[in-house]
Amino acid sequence: MSQKLYVGNLNYKTTEDTLKQLFSQYGEVISVNILQGRGFGFIEMATPESAVEAKNRLSGTEFDGRKLIINDARPRADHKPGERQPGGFEKRGGFRKF
Repeated sequence: MSQKLYVGNLNYKTTEDTLKQLFSQYGEVISVNILQGRGFGFIEMATPESAVEAKNRLSGTEFDGRKLIINDARPRADHKPGERQPGGFEKRGGFRKF
């Protein structure tokens, strides 16, 4: 069973290949996905044990000039594309046309 990790505070120049190399020291990396221009991404490790090891060893360490923030990834919310999510603009008291 694989486990996904959130990796935050990434340098915008960090590549998926270099991040994969870093995490491969702690076990098999199944996938790497960096959201370009956002400073974070996700790593999927082959086993929960390797994910815990990588998180414990790498969280707070410097990589590409930035201190990494590593947490367990939260599951994505189930919703249909284009569907409004609870807590949207109108629920926060924004402007309304009457």
